[in-house]
Amino acid sequence: MVWPARSPGAFPGGRFANDYQEAGGSGMSSYRKVGIASLIMMASVLLSRVIGLAREMAIAYMGGAGGEVDAYQVAFVIPEILNHLLASGFLSVTFIPIFSRYLAADREAEGWQVFSVILTGFGSLLLLLIAAAWLLAPGLIALIAPGLTDPVLKAKAVRMTRIVMPAQLFFFTGGLFMAVQFAREQFAVPALAPLIYNLGIIFFGVLLSPLIGMEGFSWGALAGAFLGNCALQFYGARRAGMVITLRFDIRHPDLRTYVLVSLPLMVGLTMSFSTEFFLKYFGSYLPSGSIAALTYDLRIMFVLVGFFGQAVGTASFPYMARLAAESRLSEMNRLLNTTLKYLAVVVPFSVLFMALRNEIVMLLFQRGRFDAAATQITAHLLFFLMAGTVAFSAQSVVIRAYFATQDTLFPSLFCSAGAILSIPLYWYNMQLWGAAGIAGAISLSVIFQVWLLYFLWNRRSRNTESAGVYRHYLKVTLISAVIGGALEWLRRGLLEAIDTGTTAGALSVSAVVGAAFMALLFGAGRMFQIREIDDILEKMLIRLRSVFRRFPPFPAPDAEKGKKE
Repeated sequence: MVWPARSPGAFPGGRFANDYQEAGGSGMSSYRKVGIASLIMMASVLLSRVIGLAREMAIAYMGGAGGEVDAYQVAFVIPEILNHLLASGFLSVTFIPIFSRYLAADREAEGWQVFSVILTGFGSLLLLLIAAAWLLAPGLIALIAPGLTDPVLKAKAVRMTRIVMPAQLFFFTGGLFMAVQFAREQFAVPALAPLIYNLGIIFFGVLLSPLIGMEGFSWGALAGAFLGNCALQFYGARRAGMVITLRFDIRHPDLRTYVLVSLPLMVGLTMSFSTEFFLKYFGSYLPSGSIAALTYDLRIMFVLVGFFGQAVGTASFPYMARLAAESRLSEMNRLLNTTLKYLAVVVPFSVLFMALRNEIVMLLFQRGRFDAAATQITAHLLFFLMAGTVAFSAQSVVIRAYFATQDTLFPSLFCSAGAILSIPLYWYNMQLWGAAGIAGAISLSVIFQVWLLYFLWNRRSRNTESAGVYRHYLKVTLISAVIGGALEWLRRGLLEAIDTGTTAGALSVSAVVGAAFMALLFGAGRMFQIREIDDILEKMLIRLRSVFRRFPPFPAPDAEKGKKE
């Protein structure tokens, strides 16, 4: 069976997006392309995170912070392990360099053969793994959540695991379809995948949960994965010229290359994967609802992580890979350093979330079965998780520097070792401080790992400008600490005059503290000459001016009268 390519008119000669031109040449520079692609992915990731929060709000409304929500969260662990084993989340960084070589060499037909071999071979393997995991689900749940001993909740976790399991096939095939589009420098259709996935969870969850409880959200995850990550991406890849042939060829040399590049990612533990796994593993030993509260906080934190780190990392990778392939490592390092400096703005925003932790959780979740007691517990844990936000954001960029040079082995081994070495920290913190200890362990672990990963990259690549990045982060962190103290003082003063137990009160406190934060942040940016903060202010002012130009104020009556005359 073959699906022929559609007209590749946008890609004359089969070239890789007309071979981008550098700054000063006749065409768009790589930096500007990264900026445009980043805007597309930022919009996608921001909307996805916002809709993801809406998803968590729907889950909180229907399930609160109780045991059934814990079971629902545990149900995703085994499917996520399968997804990880096939490196489905890394298809862009493993497949793009291989596919791009064929496009650049004007050997597009051979590139589609490699695409078909990988899709057919690994897709078949994934089907076998899904079937085995479906049968072994009860025993596997006992291994990954040993503290979940309630037989009713355990049975629910097993059933929901089996519902979600087939979605991993849609994530894998859709990941390859998206990688094709990224290689063509097309980002619009892939940007829709997480939006439709989350909307599917919300729609079916709200529709079915009154009848079958949290299981309704599991069916929503399955439907959203098929529609957003598979069907829509198939359409996008067809538009990019995709040709699929069901083709088994285990001797193909590029299949071996793909396996060698992907193998470290398959067996290694990424930071985000280990975080989710440890949260649910150790959280299963804690009182009912602890996994739910920690997961709600993690989703709040990932709004910032997704908007800044994930979006920029995804959009910049094709250009980093091209610079690395052309042995222009110094230019790639400049791009990396500049990106990391802009990501430092996550630090003060994390401080803002810390100061408004109670108001944020209340406004987002306190309704339905999510009561004031759940708000208090969740807000307390949010403070500790927000400390790791900037590290999660930077990690998605730093690790792609290694991937751009097709080195997946070292970062995989490094992250795996870091995850394993952090287990005593999780266990000790859990015993000492409970759920707050787990939240603190997540932040401490990722901060140390990302700092060391960047330090080792600098040693390897002779990144001589990295000292400026360290100084920049130190400056921004100190300024943010001062801003945080001022915001906490202001918030406590407002609490004496405003009842934050109501939505109006929480909104009032958030508005005042938020306004003070913006004034302090941009004032500090000007005072301490932090160009990145000034750039953000300038872009905001430009956007506001454009809005006012589009919607001018009503003319004065006399002027309108004169105009008619």
